[in-house]
Amino acid sequence: MYTRRVATTDAARRSRGAHHVEARIKDRYTDDVRRQAFARHGIVPEGARELDGFESFIYEFDRDGRRYILRVGHTLRRSVDLVRGEIDWINYLADGGAAVARAVPSVDGRLVETIADGAGGQFLATAFGYANGSGPHGEAQLVAIAEDYGQAIGRMHALTKTYEPSDPAWTRMQWDDPNILDAWSWLPETDSVVLDRVDAVVAHLRGLPRDRESYGLVHQDAHGGNFHIADDGQLTFFDFDDCCYSWFVDDIAIVLFYAALFTDSPPAFTGEFLSRFLRGYARENALDAMWLSEIPHFLKLREIDLYAVIHRSFDVTDLTDPWVAGYMRGRRNRIEDGAPVVDFDFCSLGM
Repeated sequence: MYTRRVATTDAARRSRGAHHVEARIKDRYTDDVRRQAFARHGIVPEGARELDGFESFIYEFDRDGRRYILRVGHTLRRSVDLVRGEIDWINYLADGGAAVARAVPSVDGRLVETIADGAGGQFLATAFGYANGSGPHGEAQLVAIAEDYGQAIGRMHALTKTYEPSDPAWTRMQWDDPNILDAWSWLPETDSVVLDRVDAVVAHLRGLPRDRESYGLVHQDAHGGNFHIADDGQLTFFDFDDCCYSWFVDDIAIVLFYAALFTDSPPAFTGEFLSRFLRGYARENALDAMWLSEIPHFLKLREIDLYAVIHRSFDVTDLTDPWVAGYMRGRRNRIEDGAPVVDFDFCSLGM
């Protein structure tokens, strides 16, 4: 069985807030830990503003006249080496001209600051450049920026073909690594059909070919809550915490999953949005059109994954978050019935 941690949309994340950081991590996050994280990045406490984070503590701050983001995570979720691997890849992409928020060093020149939690673990503090602007709002804007969106993802995929970790110990996980299979245990026994469905999807995906032209390190969560659009139209991507090795088409499917989810007509939106997205993508990276036929499988994987994560992170008998409640409405029946996430002929698009 398979899962990964999934962030949802910007609106959903704002409504959740940091109270969804795991209790075992939150309990160790003392004032002293926060003070150390701030001091190591030259942050004046009264000048920091806490933002909503799902699995880390997130702050906005100014230093030397520029705006930054501080993320404080924990080794219970990601090891020091995994975070170093994330940062190594982000800055590789930035060096190659990708539209990403670069990681920046602390006062002492470290990209990852480790802070003991007093219980045998460590908090990991990392700073990033601030992504100017705000996330996309509504179907019309997503369609309007689709070519730029696709070009940005295509640039990342083109660059990742030549990426090798600076240290082999920093290698990020594969898409089905057991270390990120962490949500299915939260599903009730009555969801046995859901588990059968995801097992079938995973078995299919494990049989797909992997090569440098189709498979590599990808963002894995590049939805509208994880990039900003500046006033000049520049897109900047952030939150690479879920980056892992997977197929490039998986990254594309995840973009579509969130973009089309609550549209008036997902098939109609898909035809308009994805055709433009792929046009922009092709400017930066060549991907064989055969992969389009696999999009329904990757959409299904993300659908079930998010269903499981919501069971883990929310009381599903009392869902007060509108986005989450809307997602879960009728979701179990759709999964059990094998209904497509988007009923669309993806092969009709071409590359």
